[in-house]
Amino acid sequence: MLIKLHGFKPASAVNVLQAFSDKLLRLAEPMCQSMTYDQCREKAMHRELSRRTDIAVYFCYPHSPWQRGSNENSNELVRQYQPKGSDLSGYSQEQLDAIADQINNPPWKG
Repeated sequence: MLIKLHGFKPASAVNVLQAFSDKLLRLAEPMCQSMTYDQCREKAMHRELSRRTDIAVYFCYPHSPWQRGSNENSNELVRQYQPKGSDLSGYSQEQLDAIADQINNPPWKG
């Protein structure tokens, strides 16, 4: 799941809460039962996100990316389309959805 935060520079906790909760509420329930965040300010409203979506939110320890293994793997998959540090702000939500669809449904899964 890739979420475009429209016009939010830098992303604030309120913006992230709204974008995440809107997107997560559209998912089928079993698809996401928990989320693991790193330690950053824009995730400050994690309790409200958990309340709105009924999804458990956990935090990893600072400088411990291995505690978010699936996220790190997903980042590598996104980098097949855009190198690390690329500005994704020029992408529409539809383009991000297409990238996510290609990642979630690679040719060898079919």
